[in-house]
Amino acid sequence: MEAPRADKKPYSITVHGHTRVDPYYWLRERDNPEVIKYLQAENAYTEAVLAPYSSLRETLYREIVSRIKKDDVTVPYRLRGYWYYIRYEGEKEYPVYCRRKDEEGAPEEVLLDVNLLAAGKPYCQIASLNVSPDNRWLAYGVDFTGRRLYTLYFKNLQTGELLETTIPGTAGNVAWANDNRTVFYSLKEEETLRSSRIMRYVLGTPLTEAREVYCEEDETFDVHVYRSKSEKYIFIVSSANSSSEVRWIETCCPEGEFHVVQPREKDHEYGVMHYGDEFFILTNWKAKNFRLMKTSVSRPSREYWQEIIPHREKVLLEDVEIFTDYLAVEERCEGLVQIRVIHRASGEEKYIDFGEEVYVASLSVNTEFDTPWLRYSYSSLTTPPSVIEYNMHTGEKVIKKQQEVPGGFSSENYFAERCWVPARDGEKIPVSLVYHRSFRKDGQAPLLLYGYGAYGISTEPVFSAARLSLLDRGFVFAIAHVRGGEELGRQWYEEGKLLNKKNTFYDFIDCAEFLIREKYTSPHCLFIKGGSAGGLLVGAVINMRPELFKGAIAAVPFVDVVTTMLDDSIPLTTGEYDEWGNPHDKTYYEYMLSYSPYDNVERKEYPALLVIAGLHDSQVQYWEPAKWVARLREMKTDTHPLLLYTHMEAGHSGLSGRFRSHMETSLEYTFLLMLAGRTE
Repeated sequence: MEAPRADKKPYSITVHGHTRVDPYYWLRERDNPEVIKYLQAENAYTEAVLAPYSSLRETLYREIVSRIKKDDVTVPYRLRGYWYYIRYEGEKEYPVYCRRKDEEGAPEEVLLDVNLLAAGKPYCQIASLNVSPDNRWLAYGVDFTGRRLYTLYFKNLQTGELLETTIPGTAGNVAWANDNRTVFYSLKEEETLRSSRIMRYVLGTPLTEAREVYCEEDETFDVHVYRSKSEKYIFIVSSANSSSEVRWIETCCPEGEFHVVQPREKDHEYGVMHYGDEFFILTNWKAKNFRLMKTSVSRPSREYWQEIIPHREKVLLEDVEIFTDYLAVEERCEGLVQIRVIHRASGEEKYIDFGEEVYVASLSVNTEFDTPWLRYSYSSLTTPPSVIEYNMHTGEKVIKKQQEVPGGFSSENYFAERCWVPARDGEKIPVSLVYHRSFRKDGQAPLLLYGYGAYGISTEPVFSAARLSLLDRGFVFAIAHVRGGEELGRQWYEEGKLLNKKNTFYDFIDCAEFLIREKYTSPHCLFIKGGSAGGLLVGAVINMRPELFKGAIAAVPFVDVVTTMLDDSIPLTTGEYDEWGNPHDKTYYEYMLSYSPYDNVERKEYPALLVIAGLHDSQVQYWEPAKWVARLREMKTDTHPLLLYTHMEAGHSGLSGRFRSHMETSLEYTFLLMLAGRTE
């Protein structure tokens, strides 16, 4: 496959006295037939390279989907006299949302069958199923392109009829007022896709009568709206990467004026919950790893806040669930989630024991206050996802459901462990690993090392039934919990952003070298993967240390950092300044330029590379991976495979559908097994 043409008049821009020339800038012309032709040609080339392994690819796909239970149902949760749950049927791709009245023998009511909505559509994603307080109306958002622009629909659950009025261009989140007619929703800007306005609409009136109740004028902030668990308040949250601001009104007064809880400040993030006469506030004010405060609803500003859970230097407070008698606290210590239960009256506390070295747990759907039962989710690298209820009075645990894995799966066939890798600056990086028990630590095993490291998002060691297809073929799977995530607290995030971003890449390289040194693998057997900001990670490390890796997968990779961050007309840019820096500042510009994968491609050998893109991607525009691959084709000196596959009918998350989405998984696994020489 040859590189596409370089533009005869390449785009150039001079910033801070430095002129950058971009010969592939023309690939961003989405409506240019030549661009579409190029993407289709790259897809055809990928298919041609993998054609000799088509049987393996089909085997992998069938194998992976065979581990998905065809007829399945989620654990119901109770809300306003109904039990809500989701069903999956046979070979159907999409969920069926259902409920039953909390009465003996009550019939099932189908709220929404997404399979009917998706019929004939190449892509379908649902957002924000939200039932009105009187249980009569369902509001839901639908995206048919993958652009994450949702059209809101309103369904009468008594008649099954849809309201004629629909609302396009929304972020998908909705909050009902108590009159059962008024809804609040967030609108996105057409070009930047920034959620910038909160609107109020009354069902049955013309959409032209919808009224703006809040406009977020700061381009670095987004807004969303939600209804409190107590159902007494509606909150509007304005949030940037490192600060937030919350407004509220009572649900009984939809035309009232929103009040600010605490005015925004740089580097102050907070969230608000309600119980009784008080707001509970999770805040990082003078608390890097967050603490919990409370205050009277009548006096919500910070001068009245009272501390409930203090800040701790080595424990990140992530979430809190309020009950009448207890607080359930989700916190992270040494890379692992803990759930702590605190008796509100006595202050007595206890931790839930999970019994594994590597795992992830999280607070789940808890709709009621006056109950001793806490529901949480649990998974590990060897344990399928489970929904568990824990009695906070007695300590009793009840497993409501563990995901069934058809095909004879046994967790006893696999082993998980955690290592601490010394970084070059003295830090210790946690690495989670899982492999088949037949694995031998002799340096000959193929290993897939995954990383992300951005936005303070922790990469969790979750179970994957699809991943068994690699483990059963001798692969080791490892997660490098590099800086940029929050596995080791807020400081771990801050040491991997802005002018510390290269720590993310150095950590990943140090983890790779450790795994080689300890004979988990070797350079001719080591593969890496990352997506989105993790794709940036992949692009950066193969520029820095290409000889370390046999192959790499970069999914929807953010690789053209400088050009994107200079362009505030495209989605996400202004809201990302707190993460990457503003390149209009020379210091940040030069630092970004020093690691941006697209800008640092050199004439040298690179590992084999599979790049995945989405034509309708709203997060990382398709042209970033397309341009990157074009430049690599022009510059690299090796004959290793370089493949670009663009989903022409999907966005950032790839194909929709519980089975169909694994077409991409089988593509990736075929690529890895081809390179590893394990295609039999």
